[in-house]
Amino acid sequence: MAGPTRDSGHPDYSSTSSSGFIPQVWSGKLIEKLYASTAFAEVSNTYYEGEIKNKGDTVEIRTTPSITINDYEIGGGLSYEKPTSDKVELNIDHAKYFAFEVNDVDAYQSDIKLMDDWSDDAGQKMKIAIDVDILADVYGSVASDNAGTSAGTISGSYDLGAPDDPVAITKSNILDTIVDCGSVLDEQNVPDTDRWFILPAWMNGMLKKSDLRDASIMGDSTSVFRNGKAGTLDRFTVYINNNMDTVTDGTTGNQCTNIIFGHKKALTFASQMTNMERLPNPDDFGQLVRGLNVFGFEVIDSDAMGHLYAERG
Repeated sequence: MAGPTRDSGHPDYSSTSSSGFIPQVWSGKLIEKLYASTAFAEVSNTYYEGEIKNKGDTVEIRTTPSITINDYEIGGGLSYEKPTSDKVELNIDHAKYFAFEVNDVDAYQSDIKLMDDWSDDAGQKMKIAIDVDILADVYGSVASDNAGTSAGTISGSYDLGAPDDPVAITKSNILDTIVDCGSVLDEQNVPDTDRWFILPAWMNGMLKKSDLRDASIMGDSTSVFRNGKAGTLDRFTVYINNNMDTVTDGTTGNQCTNIIFGHKKALTFASQMTNMERLPNPDDFGQLVRGLNVFGFEVIDSDAMGHLYAERG
């Protein structure tokens, strides 16, 4: 038996659709899918997520105090200090939402669960939106010694580029540039483990055209040129991301990318679905579904993150 006619503007979900919507299940699915598909969840820590209830909440983060090491002399006595732990505030000051309607006839006729299908899509779209916010912001919070044309807190000898003077990346110099970024972190005594590097797609292409295509350079049995994965390079776990901040350089006129690298302790991130609601549609037979995701991020160790300002050479 044919179903009712459909007014324009009301899509037919009957071939891709669902049974019921359970708000708590939706919330869990969306956060799970969000975290599983994003780079920022990999490069940041979520130790301080805690109990987030609303946009505007604040998470208090205690930093590790710096302990002074003194020379010891017999009979010289000991000097005791009182370590103080400064607090950093992680403000939950960002929010994203989605809202859609589902007609009862669609839900009844469907044989595929909308919740799974749409949570995939919502998680991916939410990830992109949050990525853009984070990547457009955090590079400005890195330590001054970890950026610019004379980076390196000890040597000041690494050129990571600056506005009007970007690093021109080619297949010939990309490996040297990544190694220089690692050296910048070395001079800050950043641990070798849990380092990360986020590359734009064009720079990943340069990487695949470089000498890295020879698997022996990485010590791998399969080269990055064949398997298509950037993997690990000079202690960095390399991620590819298309949402990085780009600008047109005032001097070269070329598009430049603000690229970040660092250690997982540098950036903290917290996110939570604080509202997930299913409401009756007052204008039709069906339901309205809406969700609110609040989140915040903060660079809590600027020495553990660096900024590369680069253009395609």
